[in-house]
Amino acid sequence: MDCDPHDGRGLGPAGMDRAQVIDDQTLTTDGLAQLGKGRVLLLACGALAHEIIALKKMNSWDHLDLQCLPAIFHNHPEKITPEITDAVAKHRDSYDNIFVVYADCGTGGQLFEKCKELGVSMIDGPHCYSFFETNVVFEARDEMTAFYLTDFLVRQFDAFFWRPMGLDRHPQLLEMYLGNYTTLVYQAQTQDPLLEEKAQDCARRMGLAYEYRFTGYGDLAGTLNAVADSHLG
Repeated sequence: MDCDPHDGRGLGPAGMDRAQVIDDQTLTTDGLAQLGKGRVLLLACGALAHEIIALKKMNSWDHLDLQCLPAIFHNHPEKITPEITDAVAKHRDSYDNIFVVYADCGTGGQLFEKCKELGVSMIDGPHCYSFFETNVVFEARDEMTAFYLTDFLVRQFDAFFWRPMGLDRHPQLLEMYLGNYTTLVYQAQTQDPLLEEKAQDCARRMGLAYEYRFTGYGDLAGTLNAVADSHLG
């Protein structure tokens, strides 16, 4: 089934079925347990759960199940590869295929090499900021001074950045942490005025210029569409 890679309008958490609404804090610290009895298991970052669930619903991908690792691994990339390894070992006998919905995400190529060793595929790109904007567009921009936020990271800004950096207790550290950045770029997956307002406030707190980009789901949509189509029937 074809889907528009930029079709993220109105499909944020507020638009999901009640059973599909997942607390962001739970996704941050615990992830999402494997649910369903489909033929393909998606192993993903908790920061992508809302977007993947929205795409599953929009395209009726009932044969794709989802399990998410804690999104806070964004701050601890050394945990990603061993956790993915364990999850593949646990579930591979129960599924026709497992697809890893992580880009490199700070693993320094280790996740790619491990996935190749395990015989599972993963989404292309250095990180989610790239594949949301589409890898081709992101690479062409060649931005070195941009600080990126997605919908999830706007909602979880304090949990992911402000508090872990100690800026709630030591605001004087702001210049040391962010001295190389000039612009906060909000890559919006959905069109939500409240999230845009919060992203603007994040930029203000960080002392950065602000730029809004509606990306929709970018390469995530096309990649999962290909995975879903290859296991129909």
